[in-house]
Amino acid sequence: MRAIHHKVDRKLSVAPMMDWTDRHARYFLRLITNQTLLYTEMVTTGAVLNGDRKKLLGYNQSEHPIALQLGGCSPSDLAECAKIGEDYGYDEINLNIGCPSDRVQSGRIGACLMAEPELVSECITAMKKAVSLPITVKHRIGIDDQDAYEHLFHFVKLVSVSECDSFTVHARKAILSGLSPKQNREIPPLIYERVYQLKEDFPNLEFIINGGIRSLEETVEHLKQVDGVMIGREAYHNPYMLASVDRDIFEQDATPISRIEIVEAMLPYTENYLKSGGKLQHITRHMLGLFHAQPNGKLWRRYLSESVTQSNAGVEVLIKALSLIR
Repeated sequence: MRAIHHKVDRKLSVAPMMDWTDRHARYFLRLITNQTLLYTEMVTTGAVLNGDRKKLLGYNQSEHPIALQLGGCSPSDLAECAKIGEDYGYDEINLNIGCPSDRVQSGRIGACLMAEPELVSECITAMKKAVSLPITVKHRIGIDDQDAYEHLFHFVKLVSVSECDSFTVHARKAILSGLSPKQNREIPPLIYERVYQLKEDFPNLEFIINGGIRSLEETVEHLKQVDGVMIGREAYHNPYMLASVDRDIFEQDATPISRIEIVEAMLPYTENYLKSGGKLQHITRHMLGLFHAQPNGKLWRRYLSESVTQSNAGVEVLIKALSLIR
């Protein structure tokens, strides 16, 4: 059966985050917002070509629009994986050129590829030939001592030759040795002006800004300068911040869902997952921040955290946690 693809609007998206944006997190976030583009965790080309594809690439149809993020540096492997992603029904394929982890650098994956824009361009060209989906990149504003705007300009100029559909720019440089991935999200300073300058210098290209964005007010300000905003950890720690984006950012005639309605909507999904042999905490860990800064929010978080570790923990844990909120 031919996969049905959905129209992608990158005005707002939730960042691909390793160990965070798995299928349960995306199902949960999709209950909160219909329009926001969601991304998978990064999947390497080696894993896609040699691993359990159903486990790695499977998702619930309600998650659309959804983008698959790939990590790799071989044009032919990336093209093959992009085709597999298209066949699975993903709406976009994104190439990771932003991850600074030592583990991925050893495979020439992630931010280290910013030093090889010609290779990145070859990869995008090969992927675009293989599929009809949008092919996008996510990268930093620089790496190590290659952190002047001239380096960034040169990178985008060379990669744009491949007709890359969109550039998501984490407005920090990556330091490839000496800092952990967590430190690389905090220590290098954010320079949003670099991303704004790219949009000014390449007005015909699409630029999405990423890094340290924590509110819809900030999002609205960034959208005055660039084409879209990608929110990372704030959307995970405080997911209900997304409840009004369909109305306020995408200008849809939509009434925000309540927190309680979200929990109630998660109950049948959770029951089905438990029946298939899954564990409750695989789902509830993504829901801990739902009542962030709300009355009894700490009670919700504590009860879920303590109760899901029991071997027979079932959907009644969610129901009990919700009663504490009510």
